[in-house]
Amino acid sequence: MDIALLLTAAAAAGWVDAVVGGGGLVLIPALMIAYPGLAPATALGTNKLAAIFGTASAAFAYARRLTVDVRRLMPVFVSAVVFAGLGAFTASRLPAEVFTPIVLCLLVAVGLFVALNPGFGSGLAVARPRWSVLLGLVLAGVVIAFYDGVMGPGTGTFLIVSLTALVGTGFLESSAMAKVINTGTNLGALAVFAWQGNVLWLLGLGLAVANIAGAQVGARMAIGRGSVFVRWVLLAVVVMMVASLGYDLVSDGV
Repeated sequence: MDIALLLTAAAAAGWVDAVVGGGGLVLIPALMIAYPGLAPATALGTNKLAAIFGTASAAFAYARRLTVDVRRLMPVFVSAVVFAGLGAFTASRLPAEVFTPIVLCLLVAVGLFVALNPGFGSGLAVARPRWSVLLGLVLAGVVIAFYDGVMGPGTGTFLIVSLTALVGTGFLESSAMAKVINTGTNLGALAVFAWQGNVLWLLGLGLAVANIAGAQVGARMAIGRGSVFVRWVLLAVVVMMVASLGYDLVSDGV
């Protein structure tokens, strides 16, 4: 029963990650339910192992169907590996409780902005000044990558919205770029979790198979249905994340 739950959760997480990110909100709680005594760091590390395969497979699926400037993203990818690793290394010294209220406010702001601007990200790429493009890529490869290593929830959403706003791509193209960068953040964080001994390798590799299957379905649905579909999934995931983080914040305060 536990294995069926985990495989289903891993597939669902792969689907969510492939479209907008946020799959950790599905798989990490499932791991904690299936293994009540599991250390949070081990749940995070095992999730990263499964997620890196799904995210990478989604990135390949997007690259085969869309024009993704992989060459431009390579420096961002490398930066994401490094800064996510630094974030994961710092995680034990900066408790998640410090970040939760900030992330909650940012997610609410992002959700309201996207909901109140129906045209945002729904069209074709829009030309942006060079400084804006560079700022978007640095924000994705440094700030958001570091955050993914430290905490993680909302990384895909933050990547998509920042790339759409600053680089000028539509939601679909931003999602494709985010998959490449997110593969880098997963790799950097996974390396640190593995070094710390916080990865269940056999379980994680088994879950990776289901994660890949879900990611392939999600990537194909996003490509087939376009930016409007990505927008609605993004809003749904933001609502889920706000509810989840809000509940954690209230629970911790009780």
